[in-house]
Amino acid sequence: MDELIKAIVSKLSGSALSSDVNGRVFLDCAPDGCEFPYIVFFVVSSVPDWQFTERFEDTLIQFSLFSSSESAVEITGMLKDLKFLFDDCSLTITGDVLVWFRRQNITTMVEDITTSAGTQNVKHYAVDYEAKVQTD
Repeated sequence: MDELIKAIVSKLSGSALSSDVNGRVFLDCAPDGCEFPYIVFFVVSSVPDWQFTERFEDTLIQFSLFSSSESAVEITGMLKDLKFLFDDCSLTITGDVLVWFRRQNITTMVEDITTSAGTQNVKHYAVDYEAKVQTD
């Protein structure tokens, strides 16, 4: 799974999506007081899948996009760039083979988040991708 995470980080590096958030892309959680917009991605689940002599790992990755902009333009632009970058993409995973990387679900929500400046109304899009990796 470490190699899958490294491949995702590599794909994000220098991308339009990373530029959308000024490089504020974090694994697992954002630091306290992080400026908006930002992205957090993490592993939701990872399940082995054995078919005869082949071994696979099915991993669900969630990208959480956060924007405090009152307009939807910022977060929908982030979503567009996320889909362009990762929908059915190829990833180089050392030692394993990516079978597919497919978007599974998008959930949109608005949350009240407490920051040092007080409570902010924040748009949060949770986008799930399934990564199927053939392992040795």
